[in-house]
Amino acid sequence: MSTSTFVISYGYTVTYVTTKMLLVLKEIIREIGLDPSRFTDDFDTYEDAVSTWLSSRHLQRITLEVYDPRTNGLVTRWDIDVVYSTIGEGRLWVDTAAVRYAIAKAGVAPSSCSYDIKLKNAPGRPDVPGWGPCDFRSTDRLRRYSIGATIGGNGLHAQTAYWSR
Repeated sequence: MSTSTFVISYGYTVTYVTTKMLLVLKEIIREIGLDPSRFTDDFDTYEDAVSTWLSSRHLQRITLEVYDPRTNGLVTRWDIDVVYSTIGEGRLWVDTAAVRYAIAKAGVAPSSCSYDIKLKNAPGRPDVPGWGPCDFRSTDRLRRYSIGATIGGNGLHAQTAYWSR
């Protein structure tokens, strides 16, 4: 009989989950018919903030708000909620098939739409240059559809959901 041990450090998990969360977000933007270039141009800024706040366990959610720029009204919204735990399985994973299926169900956004990416944090978060408090658009008249856990690591995973009429 043989025994083996496999350990993944929390720092490595943060790097993995940060990268996968942002890549899933980019895929959502692209697949719902919007131009991801504004997001990719600022990728380093998003990566720095997400990584910092995952490391400190202050990041609660990444939100993609898709809105009509004429009315500023929310058209759809995608949330990636962070779940912290003290228990981990020692493996890293991502379920892109579940995200693609949800994108197909949610449909594309009108081409006239724009988007904002917002990060929600717990109180006491460390400062990250270029980031501050923000307001979220109202989800009135929208319904939330949960996809479930889509990204995971040792003691850290993300659950994805979208809002639609």
